[in-house]
Amino acid sequence: MSGFAPRPTGPVAALKAYDPGHDLPALRARAAPAALAELGSNENPLGPPPAVLDALHRLPVAEVFRYPDPLGLALRRSLAARLDVDPSMIALGNGSHELLMLLAQCFAAPGDEVVFSEFGFAVFPIGTAAVGATPVRVPALPRAGDAPRGHDLAALAAAVGPGARLVFVANPNNPTGTWFTRDALREFLRTIDPRVPVVVDEAYHEYVDDPAVGSAVELLAAFPNLVVTRTFSKGYGLAGLRVGYAVGDPATIDVLNRLRESFNVNAVALELARIALDDPGHLERVRAFNRDQRARLAAGLAARGLFVHPSMTNFVLVDFDRPAAPIEARWLARGVVVRPMGGYGLPTCLRISVGAVAENDRLLAHLDEALS
Repeated sequence: MSGFAPRPTGPVAALKAYDPGHDLPALRARAAPAALAELGSNENPLGPPPAVLDALHRLPVAEVFRYPDPLGLALRRSLAARLDVDPSMIALGNGSHELLMLLAQCFAAPGDEVVFSEFGFAVFPIGTAAVGATPVRVPALPRAGDAPRGHDLAALAAAVGPGARLVFVANPNNPTGTWFTRDALREFLRTIDPRVPVVVDEAYHEYVDDPAVGSAVELLAAFPNLVVTRTFSKGYGLAGLRVGYAVGDPATIDVLNRLRESFNVNAVALELARIALDDPGHLERVRAFNRDQRARLAAGLAARGLFVHPSMTNFVLVDFDRPAAPIEARWLARGVVVRPMGGYGLPTCLRISVGAVAENDRLLAHLDEALS
């Protein structure tokens, strides 16, 4: 060790890194093959469409030593056709995480206020802190009700004062799994100063079952200050490739592109994400599998008297009404990895991803032991 101690300045000095919950590579290295049930990262256990894997084996070597298209035009055009928007309304990112950070960098500065919900996605406060802005964390709805611990849209709207420069919401929300309808979002947007960008993170949109939820993309024409972020990591099963996208007014996308890193999405990811879009049948199989297994997990947990938050994602948030760390440790000792929620301010909760059937079986088989 050199003894060198870097001295970060400004907002970075107080910034805390994103917490993935567990060091999964280290856990895998210590475990025997297939010894882990990985239910902490909200990955898609069915993986990508078969055509993606076929294309991966046939990729020409030039995709490795040539730089990718810095504009990602082929993927943006495919997305634009799917979403019925112009390609100028789409920016690509290294996952939606990068885009959320970029949005904070582009539209907030030290002293500005950034409004988001308690128990909202962890990147919202990280992006806010990174630019030295002031977080306005709005209390979530109470645990009882139709959207337990979900966004209180009325309270969020009331919190958008003259100092607000950016608003983050998620629909459905991570880690609560809760959601709100398209009509509720429309009414919320009508109350916000049109000069303030409102970011709706739809990372879990592909898992939504209720047609009333719809998508914020449908409201872009009416609200130019609206930006929608999505990812290929969840429903499309491409978490390892890191591809996300933002949809918004061309003027907003132009600002993002000024700061976006050149070649921020690699050539392999650009091509495979485009291919994944062309297999809607696989996405429907993913949705059906997730719907069935999510209900099975929720029923098994609720049968023990546990509070399982309603979810329209590929995970469930479970409240044990007591410190959850010992329960998580007992599961981990059996090779079942779930996500601790203490960092979100939910120390009595654990987030459990919908995994493969065998993984879900294993979690439920050790449930009584974990609760003992």
